[in-house]
Parts: sequence; C-alpha cells; structure tokens
Amino acid sequence: MDAFFRCLTYPRTTAVVFRRTYQELEDTDIKEAKSSYPKKLATYNAGRHEFKLVNGSQILFRHCENEADRFNYSGIEIQFLYFDELTSFEQSIYDFLKTRLRAKKSLGVTPIVRSASNPGNIGHGWVKKMFVDAGPYMSIQTQEIYSEALHKAKKIRTQYIPALATENPFITEDYIFQLETKPEALRRALLNGDWDSFEGQVFTEFKNDPAHYADRLWTHVIDPFPIPLDWPRYMSFDHGFTKPFSVGWWAVDPAGRAYRYKEWYGCKPNQPNVGLELTPRQIAEGILERQKYEMDNNVYIDAIADPANFDRSRGDSVVDQMAPHPPAPGIMFRKGDNTRLAGLMQVHERFRFDPEGRPMMYIFNTCKDFIRTIPTLPYSQTKPEDVDTDAEDHIFDETRYFCMSRPTTPIKKPKPEGQKPYDPFTR
Repeated sequence: MDAFFRCLTYPRTTAVVFRRTYQELEDTDIKEAKSSYPKKLATYNAGRHEFKLVNGSQILFRHCENEADRFNYSGIEIQFLYFDELTSFEQSIYDFLKTRLRAKKSLGVTPIVRSASNPGNIGHGWVKKMFVDAGPYMSIQTQEIYSEALHKAKKIRTQYIPALATENPFITEDYIFQLETKPEALRRALLNGDWDSFEGQVFTEFKNDPAHYADRLWTHVIDPFPIPLDWPRYMSFDHGFTKPFSVGWWAVDPAGRAYRYKEWYGCKPNQPNVGLELTPRQIAEGILERQKYEMDNNVYIDAIADPANFDRSRGDSVVDQMAPHPPAPGIMFRKGDNTRLAGLMQVHERFRFDPEGRPMMYIFNTCKDFIRTIPTLPYSQTKPEDVDTDAEDHIFDETRYFCMSRPTTPIKKPKPEGQKPYDPFTR
C-alpha cells in the first residue's frame, strides 16, 4: 500500500515493484494489490501488469529474472522503487535499477527505495551487510556522497526495520504454530528474523564467537598469533576478473589443524561479488607483495590453484601468465582437486568440533571476507547437495582446493565407558 498512497499523493508519478519472476508477482504482490486498491481510484491492466490511478500516476509490476534483464529498464524513470524478497536479487540488479531513480522538479518528490525480504537466497550476504549489519536495528545510517560533476556532497540514508511474524496483524496464530514446527534454521529465520540462520544455509556449523577468540573453544574465528616458521604453509587461489578472485594463506600445525592467517580478496569496496578486473600478472605481483615476510624468512609456500586456470586452449593459461618470467618473479602453482562434493565434505569435516570444542580449521579474525561470505552461502536449487554457484562462493572454492590438498579424516567420537555392543535379542 505504500506505493499506492505515494502515487495517490503525488500526481503523474511512477512506482515500480520488482520481483524475480512474473509468476511470483501474480501470486503475491499483484494479487494483494487487486484486493486492496479501490477500483474507483486504480484500474488494472492485466496484459501490462500495471495499475493506472485517477491522478495520472502509475504502479508497474516488473520482473528481473536474470542479471541481463536489468538492462530492459534502461530508459525508465522511477520515482518510487520497490523490491519484494530483495535477497533473491544480485546486488548488480539492485544497484542498476537504483540508477533509474529520478524525478522532474515539477513533480515535487524525492525518489525513494523500499525493500522487503526474508533471510536466505543468493543475495543474503550483500543484503545483510548493507542493511542488517550497518548499525543498530531501527537506526538511520547516513552516508555522504560527493559529486565530482556538481562539486558538492549529499547525504543518503538507509534504515533496517525488523518485522516479526508475531507483529503481523493479518495472520492467524495457526501460522505461528506452523513456524514453530519447522527445522531450526527455517524457524529462526522466519519466526525470529534471524539473519545468521536461514533455510538452505550450507555451513550451519560455522561459529564466530568473539568471547572465545582467545581460548579458541567452540569458535572457528580466533585472535591472530605468531605462526612458527616451521609449520607447513599453503596458498590457495581462485581466479576472477569481473567477479572477485580469492587468495588464502594457510598454516598447518603438528596436529594437522589448519589456520587461515591471511587473505586477499579481489572485490571492489562495498560492492560484493564485483571483481577488481586485475590481470593475472597484476594478481601475481600482489601476491608476491603480500607474502614478502615468508619469502624473507625462506618459508616455502605450496601454491594451489583451480585446474581450470591451467587451460591453454585459448593461449597462455592464467597460471602461465602468473609464472616467473625472468627477470620478473612470479608464482608457480600446482593443480588443485576441483571435485566439488568431496571438497565440500572436507570443509564440513574441518569445521566439525571435537569433544573439547576444537575444530580442524581456524580463521584469523583479520580474514574479514571469509567471515562475511562463508556463513551466507546457500545450497543450489538445481543441485541440492552443492553450493549455489551464483552466490559469492569464490573464497569457498579456494578453501576447498586447500582442503583437498590435505584431506582430513573424520573426528572419532569417544566410545562411552561400559557401552556394550548392540544385541537385537537382548532387552
């Protein structure tokens, strides 16, 4: 109703409501609008999926199923922009459609964006970062943008307003009781509005508990510490150009426990899943700069890369371009194991806690992008056992290359004292 009241208040304005598909619009937003908008004030055109108001305003219902679909709206002028289920969209779609926000001075309006969403789906990570993690709930966050063209600055405001199912006056208690019976992740997301847990989350076991950064118990994220020079070192690499590349440095202690102690994520600031567009040679130079300490101390680093980076079918491969070309130094990689499900299981296995609360993989709290992206990864809707490759999975990919280079065995659960073998004939 927000779009209806705004368009009714301001004549000749345009509001656009986006969902991923037209079917979703028909099943939800359009259905609700047809039952709520007074017919004397708004006329619906089913063929065009839009309402015309008596004052010349219009409310359009549009879809953006694929990233390329955003360019279908290059010429539209939007005063009031709405996204339903924002986490179903990539940030590139959100950012582009916001560029369509503009209003003639004669309209006397300030363009706005309003979004609604449950936790989960492919956009969970960037939505959580932009809105949920930006500041305390309900607080208005202000960002200043400076225009080189206008030579002046402007402040924009964002706000996250949590809304729980128990606060919805239009649903019955039966719906709440239904949510109480759902699996924990789904229940916490839909009933409690928990953005740290959602249905389809891959790494539900990942824990980031600052209270245990020092003692390293029941948390995967820990405080950094000086790593002994004699511990084996590894570097895992996943290449990207328009999408981010990812480089992770690992150390392994005598017990076989892995520590991610450093990372370089090739992502544009505040633009999740958008690459820096560096050439392989530039990435190699950046890696060498970042592992200068190890080189100065004669520490060997075993470098592992995606096997696809060795492809020479169209000329020099990515690793060829990153290799040493005297007198210029470079990186020598070996092929990683890209078996996806086995790699996923290895990451799960290393995340498992032993009975004392210690996992086989720790992450230094300075590895911000690992901590940001890994918990937000969803399962694929077409391959239910695999990570959704449309999500921001680049750090996960290079992590599994490392894990497959040093596969770990399952943690054995201690057998309770005095436990007898099961005998089906003994009661």
